[in-house]
Amino acid sequence: MHLSVNLKKASLVGAFFVSLLCVDLAQAFCPQRTDLAQVVVRQVVDGDTVRLADGRSIRLIGINAPELGRKGRSDEPFAVQSKRRLEALVDASDGRVGLLYGEQRKDRYGRTLAHLYDRQGRNLEAQLLGEGLGFMVAVAPNSALVNCQVEAERQARRQRLGVWRTEQVKTAGQIKSGGFAMLGGRVTGVQRNRGGLWLDLDGGRVLRVAPELLGEFDVRALQRLEGRRVEARGWVIDRQSRGGLKSGQARWMLPLTHSAMLEVLP
Repeated sequence: MHLSVNLKKASLVGAFFVSLLCVDLAQAFCPQRTDLAQVVVRQVVDGDTVRLADGRSIRLIGINAPELGRKGRSDEPFAVQSKRRLEALVDASDGRVGLLYGEQRKDRYGRTLAHLYDRQGRNLEAQLLGEGLGFMVAVAPNSALVNCQVEAERQARRQRLGVWRTEQVKTAGQIKSGGFAMLGGRVTGVQRNRGGLWLDLDGGRVLRVAPELLGEFDVRALQRLEGRRVEARGWVIDRQSRGGLKSGQARWMLPLTHSAMLEVLP
């Protein structure tokens, strides 16, 4: 009995130190910021949103945490863990965080967009990404920390931590609804028109770069992607449910919001 308990403790301690190692490596890529004014957090809403004592809702830049269940829906895997981890990080910072605002200050829901730092100047999004408790996302023009956040997620993915314990990339036929997703597939066609640049994927899916975002991408490289395998991430739109699906068009459209949201695979 004592042996099994000790082994269990040892495995937990080992997992703890592996997690710390990944976090330390992730933090090495994100510069510390100890110069930011501290604000009081009143509530952690979920793994990527907090509410401040002054009433503002802050949406963390660079991470999309799994969704908590609402309106009768179940929690997505690791949604509760992501929220609890952010709560613990805020508590360890005495309930106060530093804010580094995005170039774009508000999202369409009126939330303030910012990076969060603890009292030691460590970036909290990198901490969560380094533990596999969310997905890296980049939305132009708020991409100042995209490189270090990519590295933080990459380490968690290599270690199969958190959300990366299971396969996250959806292939053709696996998309059943809109919302955040990672799509993998082969580019079957590329076209550019007044609506932007379009990458057709196998299985009735299309990636779109809006005209105003073309400056964030290497357009020539995108136009040479036909036949290549790619991995894309973002918020999938079901064009059929919106009544805007024309004959011959792909039902599922994923708008690309930054070049970091598309990876060309070997």
